Amino acid sequence: MPDTAVDRTTAVTAEAAPDRAGIERVVRRLRRIGAGLPPADGVAVFNRLYLTVTEAVRDRLGRGCFADPRAVAELDVVFAGHYLRAVAADEAGQEPPASWRPLFALRAHPGVLPLQFALAGMNAHIQHDLPLAVVDTCRRRGCEPAVLEEDYHRINRVLAEEEAAVREQLMPGPDLLELAEPLTHLLGVWSVAAAREGAWNAAEALWELRHLPDAARAFTTALDASVGLLGRALLLPLGALLPPGPDGTPDDGPAAPRGSRSEDQAARRAADRPGTGRRAPVTAAAARLPEARSRAAGGTVTAGAAGLTGAAGATGAGGDQAQLECSGLPSA
Repeated sequence: MPDTAVDRTTAVTAEAAPDRAGIERVVRRLRRIGAGLPPADGVAVFNRLYLTVTEAVRDRLGRGCFADPRAVAELDVVFAGHYLRAVAADEAGQEPPASWRPLFALRAHPGVLPLQFALAGMNAHIQHDLPLAVVDTCRRRGCEPAVLEEDYHRINRVLAEEEAAVREQLMPGPDLLELAEPLTHLLGVWSVAAAREGAWNAAEALWELRHLPDAARAFTTALDASVGLLGRALLLPLGALLPPGPDGTPDDGPAAPRGSRSEDQAARRAADRPGTGRRAPVTAAAARLPEARSRAAGGTVTAGAAGLTGAAGATGAGGDQAQLECSGLPSA
């Protein structure tokens, strides 16, 4: 019987080789995903970010950056498996987890900015997938989460560097800062450091529930749903805030019912306008995505639903040359 995309991805990630080779397989898979998507596709935007972060972690494995490089590599591969399975499910016409549905459903929405796609992908992967990956890795290695905690927080520095660079690249230009005020507010609400801290707390809670399968399942289901609701809020279309186009209409065109001809025309208009700082032209395949796979449930997210405000987490106190090299900071 021929294998499916889900079967192939599961086979690749199930081994979760505890070495650099496992991460290399993940990197190759991420590159294949990116090569098959239009650059403006929302999943492609997150995939580029995730590929960059995965390569950064891989490159640090042999440089003394982590206390247990093999454990970090295994966690990284198990972690990546959750995203790869979400992609494979979507490719197979199946529904991804609730935490991922907003990104996959709105991936071609012309009013959602690239930075929002990146944030929504990080939200789903960190807030939902990472706690599950920590618990899975601990089960595989027969250890408590505390054994992974030091390296878990060392990875925060790597992610903070890469995420800051992505924000710089995807943020609207200086002439749009005033118009992009809601976007800057959104950025202030969501942070990688706070999200990873919340993910660690969720992982510890799941670990305590490991002998209570029904309670653990209920916790995981609730986590999946709540992360999905926040993802929907992060993808609130902000493209209408961009300056009007030459014909006097908003850059993203007027709102139209999903799947209508006027929505398709608005998408093409927004993609064809030069000099507006918008994303690359929407391809025919990408334009069909909202109609073909719009399955995310509607809902209202209150300000308290995010629960993610906070300063960057503290890093370890080690000051040796290897840690300086890992952080990208010059030595004394």
